[in-house]
Amino acid sequence: MDIEEKKGVRLSRQREAILAELCKVKTHPTADEVYDMVRKIMPRISLGTVYRNLDFLSSRGVVLRIGGAGTQKRFDGNPMPHPHLRCSVCGRVDDLEHPLALPELSAEQSMGYGNLRCDVEFVGVCPMCAGEKM
Repeated sequence: MDIEEKKGVRLSRQREAILAELCKVKTHPTADEVYDMVRKIMPRISLGTVYRNLDFLSSRGVVLRIGGAGTQKRFDGNPMPHPHLRCSVCGRVDDLEHPLALPELSAEQSMGYGNLRCDVEFVGVCPMCAGEKM
């Protein structure tokens, strides 16, 4: 079953290219980095097109948008909920290869919020930045 069948999302040529490039990497790139990757196969694509399509794909649950207020947004080709590690120095994001049991909220506990998801992110200093500081 493909994305169009699973999520009801029509994939244009640009969306297919963006998704394919994003799924090739585990680095959780920024929109600018995705743009640089996609331009190698679609030289005429614009940065605005990449931003709009990443926003569209993340709003439909096809990709994850990672990063809270005040942080640069990064994107993950794996849309399944999973925890991340973020470097507070360079902004690098890695998948945390550790299963976490996410809490379930009752209707009363959710206080009327809908479409809930739980984003777990641990923040620290990555090995590269820790090495530079020593």
